[in-house]
Amino acid sequence: MHKFNFLRNGERKLPPGFRFQPTEEEIVFQYLARKIFSCPLPATVIPEIDKILSFDPWDLPGESEQDKYFFSNRESNYRNVKRGSRATCCGGYWRVIGLDRQIRCSKRMPIVGMKKTLVFCKGKKF
Repeated sequence: MHKFNFLRNGERKLPPGFRFQPTEEEIVFQYLARKIFSCPLPATVIPEIDKILSFDPWDLPGESEQDKYFFSNRESNYRNVKRGSRATCCGGYWRVIGLDRQIRCSKRMPIVGMKKTLVFCKGKKF
C-alpha cells in the first residue's frame, strides 16, 4: 500500500480537486484504530495537535469552512476528573452540545466508537 503525505507545515494540503470526506466508520477503522495500534495510515492527512482544546478554532490549521480532523491525546488537568479544561488561552471555551452519538458499521452491528460535538464560545464560562 502506498502512503501519501498531504501535510505541509502541519496543514492539510490536498491536490486540487481532492477532498478528505471520510465516513465515521472510515475515521474509526482506517485512521483512529491504526493510529492507536501504530499501524501505517492510508494517508498522512490528519495532523497531531497537543492539547487541542486549549486552541481557539481560528488558530487550528485547515480551511475554516471545512470539517477538521486532528489526533490529540485526551488530558485531564484535574485530579479524579476524566476531562481536562476546555478553556482557551484567549478568553473562550469549548462546550459540548447534545448527547454523545454512537458510531456503528450498520444498525445491527456493535458500537465501534462515540462522537461528541463541541462548539466554541467566546467569553468566560459561567
